[in-house]
Amino acid sequence: MIPRETVQQILDTARIEDVVSDFVALKRRGASFVACCPFHNEKTPSFYVTPSKGIFKCFGCGKSGTAVGFVMEHEHASYAEALRYLARKYHIEVKEEEESAEEIARRQHSESLLLVSEWAQKFFAEQLRDGEGRAVGYAYFRSRALTDETIAKFGLGWAPSSRTALLDAARQAGYKEEYLLEAGLLRQKEEGGPLVDKFVERVTFPIHSLSGRVIAFSCRTLRSDNPAKYVNSPETEIYKKSRVLYGLYQAKSEIARRDECILVEGNIDMVMMHQKGITNVVATCGTALTVEQIRLVRKFTENMTIMYDGDSAGIKAAIRGLDLVLAEGMNVHIVLLPEGEDPDSFCRGREREEVEDYIRGHATDFISFKTDLLLAEAAGDPLRKANLINDIADTIARIPDAIKRSVYVESVAMRFDIDRDILFERITKTLRAEAERPRNVQPQAVAAEPPRTEEVLPPLENVTLAKAESDLLYFLLTHGCDTLAFPADSEFSSPEGEENPTVADFIRNALESDGSQFANSAYRRLYDAYMALYDQGLAQDVILRTLLDGEDRVGALLAAQLSTEKYRLSVKVFEEAMTTPASWLVIFVPRAILYYAERRVHYSIDCLRRSLEGAPAEEQLKILEKIVKLQGAQRKINKKLGRE
Repeated sequence: MIPRETVQQILDTARIEDVVSDFVALKRRGASFVACCPFHNEKTPSFYVTPSKGIFKCFGCGKSGTAVGFVMEHEHASYAEALRYLARKYHIEVKEEEESAEEIARRQHSESLLLVSEWAQKFFAEQLRDGEGRAVGYAYFRSRALTDETIAKFGLGWAPSSRTALLDAARQAGYKEEYLLEAGLLRQKEEGGPLVDKFVERVTFPIHSLSGRVIAFSCRTLRSDNPAKYVNSPETEIYKKSRVLYGLYQAKSEIARRDECILVEGNIDMVMMHQKGITNVVATCGTALTVEQIRLVRKFTENMTIMYDGDSAGIKAAIRGLDLVLAEGMNVHIVLLPEGEDPDSFCRGREREEVEDYIRGHATDFISFKTDLLLAEAAGDPLRKANLINDIADTIARIPDAIKRSVYVESVAMRFDIDRDILFERITKTLRAEAERPRNVQPQAVAAEPPRTEEVLPPLENVTLAKAESDLLYFLLTHGCDTLAFPADSEFSSPEGEENPTVADFIRNALESDGSQFANSAYRRLYDAYMALYDQGLAQDVILRTLLDGEDRVGALLAAQLSTEKYRLSVKVFEEAMTTPASWLVIFVPRAILYYAERRVHYSIDCLRRSLEGAPAEEQLKILEKIVKLQGAQRKINKKLGRE
C-alpha cells in the first residue's frame, strides 16, 4: 500500500497537461489545451485538457478524468501502477506499507487540526464583522480601500485584544485545547503554564491550501509600538510555509486562463490587486521564494512575472528568487515599481487598465534585468565585469531547455561582445558539476503486479431511473455547494431569516423526505461518496477532485463522465438566456427532482402491471386501484413539468 501522504504528494505534484503531453501533442486554446484524442481515431481535435481543473475530456468518445486516470487509460495500468508511474516521473520516492493504527490516527489528527483552523477563521471573521474588530480592524481595512466583498472573499478577520478570547470561544464550542495548541492558535510560555491566544489585537489573513482549506494565519498588528509587524502561524502538521503561496487557491483558475502568474511580496499587495480585477496574483507572505512554491505555480502556468517594490530590498528579493524559478523551467519577467511604491499603493491610485499597461510595458526579461543591474555595479571594472559574465552564464545554465539556453547565450554574447563558445564552455562546466552532485531521491522500483482488467461501469440495475439519477448526480458534481437563491414567491423559498439551501442539501432533503435512494448501485455509491465529502465542509472543486483521484476507479470514471458539461446539451438554449448559473439552477434542480419522482412513479406502475399476470382476481382489483392512484400522481407531476 502506498502511504496516504505519498499519494497526496503525487496528486499535488502531477500536472495534467505535463502528463498528457508525454503522449499527445497539445496546443493551447485559451485557458485549455486541445489535441486529437489518443483513445479514438479523429481528424478534428475534440480532446481538451484543462489545467485549472486538472482534468482531461474528449467530447468525441467521452473519456475523461485526471492525470491518474489518463495514465491508467493510456497505459492500461492499475490505480497503484499509475501512481508509481507519476512518482517516477516527478522523482517522488515511494515506500509502500500497510496502513497501521498509528497512521489512521495520524490521518484523523490532521483532519482535527484542519477543523479547528477553519473554525478559527470563522471566529476571526465574526469578530471583525460584529465584534470588537468592527471599530479597529474593519476601519483599518477600509482605510486601505478594501471593500466588504474583498474582505469576505479572502475571509479577513480580527483577533481580539483579550488574551483568551479565542480560547474561551473554542471551549464553549467544544473544541479541544490540544488541537488549538498544535494548530498554532494558542501558545504556552512554559510547560504546565496557562494557555493564551497566539494572535492578539491583530487583523488576520487566513492562508488556504491549494484545495481551499484553512491551514494557517498571517496576522498584522495595527500598533506602532509593536516590533513584530506580522506574526504568522508556526509550522504544523498541516502547514509548511515553504509549500504554500498566499492567494493561490483564489488565483489558480485565472493563472491558468491568462497563462501567467504575478508574484508579489505582501498580503495587502495581493488582496488589493485582486480587488482591482487583476486576479492572477499570489504572494510569498514576506518569505523567500522556495522551489516547492514555484512548483505549485508551475501546475498552472510556466510564465511568472515577479513584481516587487522599486527599492533596493525589492531588487535584491527579485534576484534571490530568479535562479530558483529558472531552474524549474519557468519563463521569468521582472517588474519594478517606481521608488516609494508597492503594489498596494500603486493600484489604489490607478485604474485596472493603467496597472496592466504598466506591467506589460515594464516587464523586463530576466537576462536584461540582471545584466543591467550588475553592469551598474561593475562600473567599468574589468574584473567585476568578468565575474558578472560568469554569474549570468551560471544563471543561464539553470534553464533546463537547451534551446532557450542557446537563445540567451546568443543574446548575452552580443551584449558583451564576447565569443559565444566561451559562454557555452562556462555553462557546460556548470552543468557537469551539477550532474555530478549526489542526489537524495532515487526512483523507486515498481513491484510486479498482474495486469489490470479494463475499468468499466457495471450494468444498470434500473434503466428507467438511470437518466433521472444521473441528472441529479450531475448537479451535485458541478454545483453541489452552490446556494439555490429561490425568489420570495417560489414554493421552495426558505422562511424569512433562514438561509436558502445548497443544491446538495436540496437534493438530499427531497430524497430523504420519502425515504428514497438511488436504485442503481454505482450511482448510489457515488452519491454516498459525494455526500460524505460534502458533510466534511469541503469546497466543491476539492470534492470533485477527491472523487476523480480516488481509489474507487468505477466511481471516478462515473464522476468524470457526469461532471463534464453533460447537461449543457439539454438546457443550452435556456441557459444562454441566463446571466449566471444561479438563474437556471433554481429552475432545473427542482425540475430534476420532479423528473426523478415521475420516473419512480412510472417504475412502480410498470412493476404493478407485471404483477397483474397470474394474480388472483381479487388481487388484480387491488393492483389496478394502486395503478390508477399512481397514474393520478404521475399526471400531477407531469403537469408541474409542463407536459400536460
